[in-house]
Amino acid sequence: MLTSFKWVARGEGISLLILLFIAMPLKYIWDNPSWVKVVGMIHGVLFVAYVAWAIWVYMELKWSLQRLAMVILASIVPFGTFYVENKYLNS
Repeated sequence: MLTSFKWVARGEGISLLILLFIAMPLKYIWDNPSWVKVVGMIHGVLFVAYVAWAIWVYMELKWSLQRLAMVILASIVPFGTFYVENKYLNS
């Protein structure tokens, strides 16, 4: 369960970075929105999967509500899911 959550967390984190630092500049600086459509959809699916997996892990491992909130909030910050993996998922 934690191994699969780590993979989803990595995918979500990488997709957010690609969206923010590659797709968005392509859209707004070079007027090419095609990447945002593709990467945005992938990121959206991974974000929903990340939140669902976080709730599942919360229930299975009896995490505190504070830990769950931190894990979910970290998903909206660039590099946040990598912090979560290091701090909460490798212990």
